[in-house]
Amino acid sequence: MTKRVLMVVTNHTTITDDHKTGLWLEEFAVPYLVFKEKGYDVKVTSIAGGKVALDPNSIEEKPEWKEAEKELEHTEKLSRKDAEGFDAVFLPGGHGTMFDFPDNETLQYVIQQFAENHKVVSAVCHGPAGLVNVTLKDGTPLVKGKVVTAFTDEEEREMELDRHMPFLLESKLREKGADFQTGPKWTDHSVRDGNLITGQNPQSSKSTAEKVVEALEA
Repeated sequence: MTKRVLMVVTNHTTITDDHKTGLWLEEFAVPYLVFKEKGYDVKVTSIAGGKVALDPNSIEEKPEWKEAEKELEHTEKLSRKDAEGFDAVFLPGGHGTMFDFPDNETLQYVIQQFAENHKVVSAVCHGPAGLVNVTLKDGTPLVKGKVVTAFTDEEEREMELDRHMPFLLESKLREKGADFQTGPKWTDHSVRDGNLITGQNPQSSKSTAEKVVEALEA
């Protein structure tokens, strides 16, 4: 049976009037290609549906990313039906996720279903913003007691965007009871705790996706 991966991306495009954001291209394109190279069936959805905006700072002219970028022209809106029929869910980052992921009830429901059914839940960089408010059916935070990583408070402060964020991701995950592990800033660092897989920053895109493959092939 072909493995199926659901990717969910942000549609949020502004941090401040003069600072545009969106999906961080590398965090989407690199994992997308890792999954496609394994022959997986990949469905790309977004919070609102439609064309997905990229963070201007993430745009790179890489011919090998063109196939992935085409998937962003017309995305389906994430629905509760997406909780079924997939083996893994993957949340790429970009600062946009900090605004439209945390309180989206459909995303919370979908991730809860994946977790309750022992399927792979994965996210990279700011993608774990989609995990912070997810609870299991008994009310326990998804990340409680789990080894996770994400974009660190130190990395956020270095970008000087901390004051514009609704919250700091590392701090919020710790607050929810996560065993948060950091690697050196701006270096590849991803962790797997059972079926929960997270990566720290854009540099961790490939290793996070590869851990998803490991989990699916086990």
